[in-house]
Amino acid sequence: MRVLLVGATGTVGSAIGTALELAGDSVIAAGFSSGEHRVDLAEPRAVRALIDAVGSVDAIVCAAGVAQFGSVEDLDDDAYRMSFENKLMGQVNLVRFGLDTVRTGGSFTLTSGTLSVRPTAGAAAVAMVGGGIEAFVRAAALDLQDRYRVNAVSPGWVAESRQELGLEPMPGIWAHDLAEHYVSFVHGDRTGVVEEAEFSP
Repeated sequence: MRVLLVGATGTVGSAIGTALELAGDSVIAAGFSSGEHRVDLAEPRAVRALIDAVGSVDAIVCAAGVAQFGSVEDLDDDAYRMSFENKLMGQVNLVRFGLDTVRTGGSFTLTSGTLSVRPTAGAAAVAMVGGGIEAFVRAAALDLQDRYRVNAVSPGWVAESRQELGLEPMPGIWAHDLAEHYVSFVHGDRTGVVEEAEFSP
């Protein structure tokens, strides 16, 4: 299959790209500052331009999106707006615009995060947009049933990210294990599913 992977050069995105290629897929890499194609998810015109540039694909996978951490009283309008426009609407627009380029029977796999269901202090904006992605996935799958599949992976701590912060990798999930959740959605038949991916040995 021909798969557009947004966020392809990050820790998780790189692992997803490798796993998809091992599964026999042809991966088109897109990222904010590197990759075959560049895209700013917060800019609808940039998302549309990416979709137009890559042409027909069988699936779109997004492992990108930025949301702002901070307490409710400390986050200003710009922080909430950035979180909404980038992580939430950026992924929503990949689906909206992607309907013009993903072949019928294809799929969209987005990324939310376990903070949407198990938030911590300082994660109001992150939890808000993650929850929005999950609600969108479940509803969009109903609208698009029998034509496209729409799912989301909800990661917890990524082990490599914990190590970069000087923490023990566990409790976390290694990027290559997390990547398998995305591959399963691309090659499976499920739709309207939000799958949590938190821990691996």
